[in-house]
Formats: sequence, structure tokens, C-alpha cells
Amino acid sequence: MRKNKTFNKKKIFVVFMIIALMIGVLFGRLVYLMVFCSEFYGVQAKDLHQRERSIKAARGRILDRNGVVLAANKTVCTISVIHSQLQDPETVIAVLTEALSMEEADVRKRVEKVSSMEIIKRNVEKEIGDAIRNRQLAGVKVDEDFRRFYPYGDLASKVLGFTGADNQGIIGLEVKYDKVLSGVDGQILALTDARGVEIEDAGEERIEPVAGSDLTLTLDYNIQKYVHQETYRVWEEKQAESASVIVMNPANGEMLAMANAPEFDLNEPFTLQEAAPWLTASPEPAATESPNGQDAEKAKQEALNQMWRNNSINDTYEPGSVFKIITMAAGLSEGVVSLDEHFNCPGFKVVDDRRIHCHKRTGHGSQTFVEGAMNSCNPVFIEVGLRLGVSRYYSYFRKMGLLKKTGIDLPGEAGTIMHQEKDMGNVELATVSFGQSFQITPVQLAATVSAIINGGTRVTPHFGRTVTDTVTGKTTDLRFPTGKIGISKEVSAQIRGILEKVVSEGTGNKAGVEGFAIGGKTATSQTLPRSANQYISSFLGFAPADDPKVLVLVIIRKPKGVYYGGTIAAPVAQRIFANILPYLEIKRQ
Repeated sequence: MRKNKTFNKKKIFVVFMIIALMIGVLFGRLVYLMVFCSEFYGVQAKDLHQRERSIKAARGRILDRNGVVLAANKTVCTISVIHSQLQDPETVIAVLTEALSMEEADVRKRVEKVSSMEIIKRNVEKEIGDAIRNRQLAGVKVDEDFRRFYPYGDLASKVLGFTGADNQGIIGLEVKYDKVLSGVDGQILALTDARGVEIEDAGEERIEPVAGSDLTLTLDYNIQKYVHQETYRVWEEKQAESASVIVMNPANGEMLAMANAPEFDLNEPFTLQEAAPWLTASPEPAATESPNGQDAEKAKQEALNQMWRNNSINDTYEPGSVFKIITMAAGLSEGVVSLDEHFNCPGFKVVDDRRIHCHKRTGHGSQTFVEGAMNSCNPVFIEVGLRLGVSRYYSYFRKMGLLKKTGIDLPGEAGTIMHQEKDMGNVELATVSFGQSFQITPVQLAATVSAIINGGTRVTPHFGRTVTDTVTGKTTDLRFPTGKIGISKEVSAQIRGILEKVVSEGTGNKAGVEGFAIGGKTATSQTLPRSANQYISSFLGFAPADDPKVLVLVIIRKPKGVYYGGTIAAPVAQRIFANILPYLEIKRQ
């Protein structure tokens, strides 16, 4: 009996101690949570009762070298609804349908969707957003936002690029410098109750956005505008497939202008441009039998991609006789030819078992190397190429950077399509020496010739000049790599002298401007397939010839009628030189 009582007392004591220990643990945990974790769980609780709405940061502006704003921001509104706060859904649907010019079914679907917040429409004009806000509709939120705005429409559209609905860059400089131009979005935090309804008089907490940095370009608005006009002029006059003009400083790689006709409206980048009447292919997507319209959407996207394509950097072409400048540089540097050496042109040259014709089928007869360049004689340059041989000639492709991309600060640059050295025989060597049987981008050709005429320094073509932090005001210069191409200043000077004679006395005479020494080279190349009998006409020129400050490359693809580069491309360069040389304060000689 006594043993049972003692056992029960021990049992009760153990139970009591267990309960006391549990209470102690719970109390300790409570103290830990309330004292040491109060801040953490306070934030957690606050987060559960907060609704976030983002505030878009202003994107940095894009300016030309003189401060002209080429890309800015326009204040717009984002219209949203909070389902738990709606008091009169039918009125909301009616007001938003009319104000936003949307289909009622679409608005109704969004308004009636059970979600914490549903966006009805973005990029709404501020006047419309203000009118909706003034109606004070319960559950309707109007937040100010930014949309990219391009003051000059289609000017330099394929260079500048554009942004999407989320304000991120899609093509061009907008995507290349997206990290620089993008700011940091802010937030609006509103307190809600357990049902998700905002608490009246609780106020809103704002985290202010940080604007993006401004990007200043090397591009000159005035030069770009004039080049744009001239590019469109020759495109329309020659009813060409397209036309491109590059203007750059060959001494440092700064791009002063780049125009590609046809361009597109930067403020309506997803609207297909109407095809030129002389172009048979329409950009409109063809009708399809696909029940969900996927084929039509794919066709439209392909048409948009083609419309946005920058022919100056995304596409390659056979450069034709302009490439003789590269052959000239390699031949003179290796000493396989001299300026006064004589050649004979019967109108063709036989290489292995192939007869390769000169553009003048009757031949140029006896001529010096300089005269051969002035006449753009194919047999002369074939001979120089054969004297160099594959190994030495190919080594200059490497030295000059021809086999690599230029590194221009635009996306989607294509690379040179050249024969492999091991596959290059005498016939391939001969055709490459006067600019055929391979392909190159216009910007690569401009960069390579720039290195040849500036004394032998390979420069990186670029549009970016400086970046300015809009918060601190600090400006940072953008820098781009340079390198040597393996030709001397003496050879560079010889080539400039030859090319000056090409313009003053040879095939490039239509590019001459009175009072200015201009050097250059014409080209006419045939597109593939050869049987189509379509051509690409081009001219590359620079001024002043003795100390180049401006290089101009004109390319006209598939012109109708007369197609010779010296006849239709050189005059375009002539008008550009005549207009921009005085503007750049380059003195007449």
C-alpha cells in the first residue's frame, strides 16, 4: 500500500516536471520569437498584407554627338484592376471599354478574373489615364509609366533600334546598351486586410525608381539626316531592292551616319511598312488555313525581322572592285609590284584552265599599275594576287582582321565568308584578288579600308561615345580596341595617292568635288545566281585624300537600268561629300 502511494507520487512528479519543461520550452520559444525574431516576422507579416505595384524607371536618353535627343521617354499610364476592391464591375467594364477603345469581351474577361491585380492595358496616353483616374472607380488603379519615344520617326531606325512593352531593348543600340540605358524600377506598397482589400487611410509606401544613364553617340544628326535623304533618293530613282550608306571617321572608327533604305517607323515598330511599288514581294503575311493562326503569325514575324534587318552589318555581299584596295595594300607591302610597273591587258587573263575576263572585253592594252587601278583592270590585280600566292595573300587577311568580326557596337554582325586557305587554288586566288567569289559585310569593308588609308591602324567602328549617370552627373568615355594591320605609312600614302587619281582621272570621277582632294574606288559585282543578271553597285571614297577625316561607302542592291558603280553610286558619294565636308569645316584646297 505504502509502495503504491510512493509510486504514484513519483509518477505525478514526473508528469509535473514534463509539463513544466514543455511550458518552459514553449515560453522560451515565445520569448525567442517575440524578442529576437520580431523584426523578421514583422516584415513577413507586413509582406502578407502588402500589395506591390511597380514604378517603371525612366530609360536613359540617346543623344547625338551634339546633344540632339534621338530617343527619349513619354509619360503613359498602366490601367489595372484589383478584383477584391471592385464595387461596381459593370460600370468599370463600360468605362474602360469606351476609354481604352477595347473590345468589351476582352475587358470583361480581365475585370472578372479573380487575381490580386490584373493589368487591363499598358502604354495608355496620359490624358486618357487622367480621365479614368478622375472617375474614382473603386478597384481601378492608374499608374504612370514610361514609353520610348523617337522624335525623328524612321531616322537611323536600324541603328537606334527600339524597346518592347517592358521597356527593354529589342534591336540596335537599344539592346546593345540595354544595361546602361535601363534604370532600376521602383515600387508602390499598399497595406491590405486579410481579404486583400486596401486599408483606408493607411497610405502607400513608395520606393522611388532610379533612372537609367544617358548614351551619347558619335552619330551626327545633321549628317544622318542628309545621308538618309540621299539613300532614299537613289533607292527610289533606281528602284533598287535596298540601298545603304555608311559614313565614318577612318582615323578613329567613329560612325557619323548609317542609313539603310527602306527604314521603318521607330514609334510603330510592329507595323509592317508598305512595300515599295517596284518590289514584287509584299511584306504582308499570306493567309493560311491554320485554325489557330500560327502560320500567319510566324509569317508576320519573319516579315518584321526582315524589316528590322540592318543590311550594313547583318548581311554580306560580294564587294567587287573595292576589294582591289586590299590586294593593292598586300602587293605593295610585299614588294611584288611597283607603281610604275607595266602590265598588258588583252581583255582577259587565263588562270589554269579558266579564262577570266576584264570588265572591258577589248582590253586596256599596256598600262602601269597606277593606270590599272584607275581603269579598275581585273587582269592587273589577278597578276598581283598570283604573285603574292595563297599563303602570303591569306596572311594579310588575318593581319587586317578580315576573317574576324569588326566588333561594332550593334547586335547581329555577320562574319566574312571566305575560302579556307587549304581550299584556295589559283582560280580562287584570282577571283578574290578583284573582289569576287567570297562575301563580306559593308561595315567590315569600311573598317578594313580605313586601316589601310589611315597609316595602318585597325580601328573598331562604333556609335557609342560617352555614358552619363543621370543621378551623379558623371560622364564616362567609351573606349574601343585598335591594332596594327602590317602595312607601313609609306604604303598607306601610296595607296591614298593611287585612289585620289581614281577619282580625279579614273573610273571614280563622278565622285569628285571641286576644291577637295577625294580618293576612292568604284565597284560593280554580280549577285547569285549569275544567271539572274542582277548587280550590286558601290563606291567607297574618303576625304581629304592626304589626311582622311571622312569615309563614305555607298551600296545599291539590284538597281534597275544602268548598274555601274561609277555611274550611279559615285554621284551619291559626291553629293554627300559636297554637303558634309564644309559642315565638318574641312577646308577647300
